[in-house]
Amino acid sequence: MNLTQLSVFREIMESGSVSQTARKFGRTQPAISLALKNLEQSLGLKLFERTGHQLIPVPEAHYLMVEATDILERLATVSGTMKSLRNAQSGNLNIAAMPGPSTYLVPRFVSDAIGDNSEIRISMSSRSSQQIQELAGTQSIDFGFADFDPPTNKPRQYSSEIIKADCFCALHRDHPLAEKEAISFKDLDSIPMGVLQSNHSLYKRTAEAFRQAGAQFNTMIDSQIFLPLMQFISVGQCLAIVDPLTVVTEREMNTADGRVVFVPLATQLQYDYAILTPSHRPPSQLALTVKAGWTAEVIRMLQNIEANPQAELTAT
Repeated sequence: MNLTQLSVFREIMESGSVSQTARKFGRTQPAISLALKNLEQSLGLKLFERTGHQLIPVPEAHYLMVEATDILERLATVSGTMKSLRNAQSGNLNIAAMPGPSTYLVPRFVSDAIGDNSEIRISMSSRSSQQIQELAGTQSIDFGFADFDPPTNKPRQYSSEIIKADCFCALHRDHPLAEKEAISFKDLDSIPMGVLQSNHSLYKRTAEAFRQAGAQFNTMIDSQIFLPLMQFISVGQCLAIVDPLTVVTEREMNTADGRVVFVPLATQLQYDYAILTPSHRPPSQLALTVKAGWTAEVIRMLQNIEANPQAELTAT
């Protein structure tokens, strides 16, 4: 007994006709009759009494009809589910992102990506970059978005797709430096600065850029992420060297009511983002589709603000 035989049997039960069944399946009447005969032989039971051109189902055929319908409907459900999974229209997705992008940019993108599809279940968490690396290393997420941590000799259990882009100087719109086309680190000598915390790689590279320019790095306030600093910048209390996605976020969310502007730096200072993919967690089609879409979205956003994005893939 096979699925083709059950499908033929169900159609004959519903139509009462071999010829109509043959037309529906696009096969010859002898082929349909043979399929029914083989089904009867496999069961050791005649399913129909033949009276002229009429097929009269025996009582046992009605029982088989119930079972065959249940089997074929479950198969259709499984087939439809697998098609949805293949087309990234259903499934579960587990994403972790660092606090800044997880506030607005990542959830906005994922929301747009899944639309009104109720067959997709999302788990989204906001974690530090180090925590995201640990989650990717333990194969606990589909992918993560974090700061890039340069490779060490220690083996890693994830791959990193790196997106590099230029940083900007954030300042009050009425600040004298806001009129410049590009701001140098010498221009920032002794000016109060809002910064990320001192263990962050951007803090260290910014401090080094000030040192090389012979300028004093006057840190006024530090924060885990840049978005809270917008409130201090918006009232003229400090400036900040910020990553380009902070520029995108503030321009769209406008938390400072337009009082903060962003000016390119005269000396290039890049920010490195990483899209982390576990090495031993086979990705679903949904995960592959959303991750590829997010990568493209990040590059698009960075291009729109002329941050000169560059993408590269590092070893596992």
